[in-house]
Amino acid sequence: MPDFIETRPTTLIAGASRGLGLALAVELVERGWCVVGTARGPGSPLQELARRRPDRVMVETLDVDSAEQVAALRERMAGRRLDMLFVNAGTTTRDEHVRVGAVAPDEFARVMATNVLGPMRTIEALADLVPADGLIGAMSSGQGSVADNEKGGRDVYRASKAALNTSMRSFAAREPQPRRALLLLAPGWIRTELGGPDAPYTLEESAPKLVDVMLAKLGRPGLEYLDRDARTVAW
Repeated sequence: MPDFIETRPTTLIAGASRGLGLALAVELVERGWCVVGTARGPGSPLQELARRRPDRVMVETLDVDSAEQVAALRERMAGRRLDMLFVNAGTTTRDEHVRVGAVAPDEFARVMATNVLGPMRTIEALADLVPADGLIGAMSSGQGSVADNEKGGRDVYRASKAALNTSMRSFAAREPQPRRALLLLAPGWIRTELGGPDAPYTLEESAPKLVDVMLAKLGRPGLEYLDRDARTVAW
């Protein structure tokens, strides 16, 4: 692992191969951070970013659905400091409008594994690399809010993000004092592969706002559920 990990603020972004995760990586590099980004395999735009900025970016292989790969990443990162650990993982059902009572059990399990189990397993494996003044976060969604769910829709995705939020609250409850900064980030509806072409926000306008929220949260202990404008989202 390059020496820049020792000399510059460093973040590990799990799920940085493309889309929103990649946009966060690019924005942080532009702000002077070093980024350890993970991708499931070769050939992603993240690898191209690392080729252009080898002084600031390195790529690690990780599929958050694989307990073995999470454990292997933890071994490779042993002894390193991560000023921020952020997990960006998200998938949905093939038919995003399918009702929860009609979804196939294996598809329900797949979404829950990627959106809840994988992120929490990654966070719990790497959390001890984040110091007391660091940040641990995960990409949630406004659709994970139980209080704000007044229209329904996207049942399984909503349920998975609500479960992620609950799991992070449990993680926060186990944090020793003084607690670190913990963040669940609701990025808004963004034009990505998951968000689709009708989303109102672009990656280019969203990444700076989201990084602003992340950096402002550094040094502010405890768990917060915030949107792209740093406003609190109702649980």
